[in-house]
Amino acid sequence: MALDRATVDQLAAELLEAERTRVPIAPLTERYPDLSVADAYAIQLALIDRKLAAGARVVGKKIGLTSLAMQRMLNVDQPDYGHLLDTMTLVEGGEMPIDELIQTRVEPEIAFVLKDDLVGPNVTREQALAATAYVTPALEIIDSRVRDWKIKLGDTVADNGSSARVVLGTAMTPPDAVDLRLVGCVLEKNGAVLSTAAGAAALGDPAVAVAWLANQLATFDIPLKAGEIIMPGALTKAEVVARGDIVRATYDRLGSVSVKFV
Repeated sequence: MALDRATVDQLAAELLEAERTRVPIAPLTERYPDLSVADAYAIQLALIDRKLAAGARVVGKKIGLTSLAMQRMLNVDQPDYGHLLDTMTLVEGGEMPIDELIQTRVEPEIAFVLKDDLVGPNVTREQALAATAYVTPALEIIDSRVRDWKIKLGDTVADNGSSARVVLGTAMTPPDAVDLRLVGCVLEKNGAVLSTAAGAAALGDPAVAVAWLANQLATFDIPLKAGEIIMPGALTKAEVVARGDIVRATYDRLGSVSVKFV
């Protein structure tokens, strides 16, 4: 049974307050064991609507849980998505005040920046690539407003895909210049290698993930728009960070991106 509007709004308000105060809440799926994915997206949209009303602006979308590593970590078997806002972007080599977040983790991705709208259904990998202006190295900083990362799919969906910040690199590579499936990635913290991966970790091909998102959003009448940043999913499992850590992701032929947690 779908949640009523009042409950959707209440849960969105709880998540927003948890983000503001940095005091996490109990898992939504514990309080509402029958919480459906549709209910969770309704909560996410209510949350985003509140942020837009406060002056934020949508600059893109993120896909989560596209890698087997992340699906295993959260015990789910399908991707999810969330919204990227202008308040979430950081510059390459910049600093992230860790006290602004609750339980911080970071993961490497290959970001797409669109030059054309991409509207589902039936978007193909080839159409996703054709609509892309360039790809660039990226880090997604994730956080959970749900206590102890004790989340199921409904919790992370409602919580805007557990997203917090996005760091984009400065190199811009045409999407057809390399085989994105084969782009290697090395994730380092304070100079030590944490993990390695390839682009194929994101649904077999990051461009397939972008097409998947366009098709999923078609059910909500939401297009991917020219100029938007699309984060197609982590290539490795999310890594825990602390104050003072410098995290860098280096990609074969695409360049690198870094952030310092302060």
